[in-house]
Amino acid sequence: MEIARIPQNEQERLDVLKSYNILDSLPEDEYDAITKIASSICNTSIALVSIIDKNRQWFKSTHGIEGVTETPRDVAFCSHAILDPNELFIINDATKDKRFFDNPLTINEPNVIFYAGAPLNSSEGVPLGTLCVIDNKPKILTDNQKDSLKLLSKQVVVLLELRKKNKELSTSNSEVKKLNDQLNSFAYRLTHDLKSPINGVSFLLDVLKEDHIALFKNTGAEEYIGLISDRVVYINTLINEILNYSKVTSENIVFEHFNLKLFLDSIITNIDFENKIFLDTSHLNLNVFTSKIGLLQVFQNLISNSRKFFDEEKSIITVSFKEDVESYYFIYEDNGPGIEEKYFKKVFEMFETLGSTNDNNTGIGLSTVQSIVKRLGGNVGLKKRENNKKGVCFYFNISKKEDKLSICKD
Repeated sequence: MEIARIPQNEQERLDVLKSYNILDSLPEDEYDAITKIASSICNTSIALVSIIDKNRQWFKSTHGIEGVTETPRDVAFCSHAILDPNELFIINDATKDKRFFDNPLTINEPNVIFYAGAPLNSSEGVPLGTLCVIDNKPKILTDNQKDSLKLLSKQVVVLLELRKKNKELSTSNSEVKKLNDQLNSFAYRLTHDLKSPINGVSFLLDVLKEDHIALFKNTGAEEYIGLISDRVVYINTLINEILNYSKVTSENIVFEHFNLKLFLDSIITNIDFENKIFLDTSHLNLNVFTSKIGLLQVFQNLISNSRKFFDEEKSIITVSFKEDVESYYFIYEDNGPGIEEKYFKKVFEMFETLGSTNDNNTGIGLSTVQSIVKRLGGNVGLKKRENNKKGVCFYFNISKKEDKLSICKD
């Protein structure tokens, strides 16, 4: 018996093989289908997807043999096949070949007399193993059978590459999630820790304004105290909105049934202390099943912006709603000053504002809206109102979730 030599690039080959994370993985139907097809096309009793490890040949898929998952590399025909990754390795009759006539796999089960292996070459051109067909009697493949075996081997490589890409994607997603969790945690801790000194500064300013304001009369300092007070309010607003943003991007989502009309009416009641907002909800007396907390923060941000920036006697808001099998769709409009079209995408970026910080606009609210909508499986955007009406027009959708509890009750 002749043992196959070790390839010159063996360490590179083993490193590439390791990157596929294929060794000792569970059987998969896609690979089993290919070995079955290869056996049928080549009219052999056995077909294998064989991977050559450091000291063994391991079978990802077997057709025609049972209970065997690997053999020593020294006796593997496939160890010879990977030495020329550009050609089929064919042994028509192993009993007449000095390399294999006394091979344990030839003289014992599974009695490998005929062997044909098509190398499985990685994207780097490194042979990982073979797709091979085996029979216990001499055989000669036709040109069509050879071509088919080569094509099928490429399909095995496609599966291997797909597995590798999926693994890389999964790892990347895990890393991104980990980094996002760390970032949210840091933002939460930082902003939470900042609240105490900011509250302390605010308290001292109140003391100055209430008990010592006379000291600053006619000095110009009174105006500066007012400016400092405004900045403290802005910083406090910023901290609260960062806390809110980190919360909505990290917490688990809870879904529930609720009435859309009652839901929106309660938001208006809690926001509109001066009776400056008009929102007709009579057409929205219907139930939805989604995240009530998520939708609350979406509409609370939008309505708060309408209230903050309206330039008419009243802020007139309209909310349109429709649904299909997969999603709920909302259109939110107001009669305020609106947003220029060139800012339609920019307003959803973190800390982007279109006005002065004197209005306590932090540029986080619409980023929060976008994050919530995306977490609920939808998208949000801005467009012009119909007939060139002034004001904003937000449109967004959220995915419907199956109410498993209701299904069980039914």
